[in-house]
Amino acid sequence: MNLSIRLHAADDVVIARQQLISGSIVEDVVVRGLVPPGHKVAMRPIAAGDPVRRYNQIIGFASQAIAPGEHVHSHNLNMGPDKGNFQRDYAFGADIKPDAPARHATFMGYVRPDGRVATRNFIGILSSVNCSATVSRAIADHFSRLTNPAALADYPQVDGVIALTHGTGCGMDGSGLGMQLLTRTLTGYATHPNLAAALVVGLGCESNQINVWLSQSGLQHGSSLQTFNIQDSGGTVMTVAKGIELIKAMLPMVNQAQRVPCGVEHLIVGLQCGGSDGYSGISANPALGAAVDLLVAHGGTAILSETPEIYGAEHLLTRRAVRPEVGEKLIERIRWWEHYTAINGGEMNNNPSPGNKAGGLTTILEKSLGAVAKAGTSNLQAVYEYAEKVTARGLVYMDTPGYDPVSATGQVAGGANIICFTTGRGSAYGCAPSPSLKLATNSALWQRQSADIDINCGDVVDGGSTVQAKGEEIFQRIVSCASGSSSKSELYGYGQNEFVPWQVGAVM
Repeated sequence: MNLSIRLHAADDVVIARQQLISGSIVEDVVVRGLVPPGHKVAMRPIAAGDPVRRYNQIIGFASQAIAPGEHVHSHNLNMGPDKGNFQRDYAFGADIKPDAPARHATFMGYVRPDGRVATRNFIGILSSVNCSATVSRAIADHFSRLTNPAALADYPQVDGVIALTHGTGCGMDGSGLGMQLLTRTLTGYATHPNLAAALVVGLGCESNQINVWLSQSGLQHGSSLQTFNIQDSGGTVMTVAKGIELIKAMLPMVNQAQRVPCGVEHLIVGLQCGGSDGYSGISANPALGAAVDLLVAHGGTAILSETPEIYGAEHLLTRRAVRPEVGEKLIERIRWWEHYTAINGGEMNNNPSPGNKAGGLTTILEKSLGAVAKAGTSNLQAVYEYAEKVTARGLVYMDTPGYDPVSATGQVAGGANIICFTTGRGSAYGCAPSPSLKLATNSALWQRQSADIDINCGDVVDGGSTVQAKGEEIFQRIVSCASGSSSKSELYGYGQNEFVPWQVGAVM
């Protein structure tokens, strides 16, 4: 096995496959000093101030002269004097390609009365405000299969009763952006096909008034949507008792659902990466991108997100935009983020995290170029704001933060019924009501944390597989998971605490 990976002939660096020591020979270049696995080695002299390329794209600028064989990282590479704001050619639509031949496959899903298709069959308890979070969890706890297995013993078709609570809903502008994002998120979950029924619990005096939210969202009470407040129910004990009785009344209806063959075109997959490393853009992310291309060929939908983590690579997406306005909307969201971070005293290059850097990533430009590989090569059909309902098919983009629980919450609110989550440093993330499959970027992580990881993509780095073969494996696992096979995180009960709506604006 070669000691390094070269991603493009024009690159200034290669990536170490393993720990390199001083004196090692990489592409006829003598390594100077220690280079950890996943990190970069210079292959030619680089003058101070010169751009450094990986993927044949600029990942930063040399902060000092770099000799061939030297470790290239944060000690000698940064965003440059313009903080990465160098000119990029957005070339809207320049790389649009013909649609792939249509393919047809099925999974076993639940078809709701209105035609929506689900991959899971949950009852959800949503809190309108943090003040009702505790009672919402207490109601759900009554139906826990771990602590009270008898509660759902007669309802084998019900995947569970889950509490989706959050830390906001009051102390905020009742008509501001923060409230808009919250109510849009709650609407997306209340109407998500994976929730066969929902109970919304409020306090009563909060800014996020349930009746106002229902009216503005076009939702109505019915057998599958019930709401009530603590203050109208006599306090905590009576509220929990009332909630339990309402859930009991929903269970027989929800238990009637049966899985039937459904076209893969009904799958909406949210794409996430967290705890990235130097291998993310080499193995798991491009392999997931290959699976996305297969999904799109089958008529399905994939949602790419995490705007701060595509920063510097957005031009690779605008070139695939099917219409100029699609690419322009993506750039508008980038500009919004530049303004948003500036007024909060931050910068768009606040990434990578310490864990990312330990794994070999140096700048947000480098991280972003690897992150967009999750999107494969399909055309970009649409751009959505956070938690907007996704109606287009194919590859789409949703504007979200890079923080994974917040980002995935927006994707699920938009309709994602499965999440695929790549990680290089390790993650114990899970999602509810949409299952999350986790993909390891390297075999060392797989060996260390396989109890939490569903698929090892490290064999792409090791030479035992290819991006395309691994993409086919991921696609088949998506179909299997959509049909009911459990992800690792589902086995451990992850998902309820990972419901985190995006909170913006002043807390008052």
